[in-house]
Amino acid sequence: MTDSPLVGSNDAILRIGKDVWWSVVLRGVIAVVFGIVAIAWPAVTVHALVFVVGIYWIIDGLVTAARAIAARSVSPGWVWWLVAALVSVAAGIAVLVWPEITALVFVYLVGFWAILIGVLEVLGAFQVRAAGGAHWGWLLLIGVLAVVFGLVLVIFPGDGIIGLIKLIGVFAIIEGVLLLIAAWQVRAAAKRAGVV
Repeated sequence: MTDSPLVGSNDAILRIGKDVWWSVVLRGVIAVVFGIVAIAWPAVTVHALVFVVGIYWIIDGLVTAARAIAARSVSPGWVWWLVAALVSVAAGIAVLVWPEITALVFVYLVGFWAILIGVLEVLGAFQVRAAGGAHWGWLLLIGVLAVVFGLVLVIFPGDGIIGLIKLIGVFAIIEGVLLLIAAWQVRAAAKRAGVV
């Protein structure tokens, strides 16, 4: 093994990955469960949807913040993850404080949230890539999907709340599966490198 900064950086990322992979698994499981619930019961009221999404954003933000803080010493992408976490928590609190939100405003809020989170995930993915991280491609894919999802909501907001709920469910399941794959790959890479 060489002493290049890239190799050392990748080893450091793998060491932190072995400690935080479970938080990515937790995010993935929460996203998949949320997606299944959203698809199975699409006729929920706007208030119930706002409450569920608000709670989801807060939990997702807290888990992402934990991952960012744990990775701060080895991954330059940690700042973007922390910003994304703060955006998620703030958006979650905002929709819980403002439950009378209309369906259209809610659709726009979800759309803009997804675009912002997606852009931050893409930025974080490129920083992980620059540091030699092996799982950056999955992070990039998650970010791009979030941006596309957000753009669809912002461009076509009037397709109804039931359609929105199903779309949110599908996106959450896809994101959850990709997070589970990324977590598995990080853990497997850490095992192969002997840092687990």
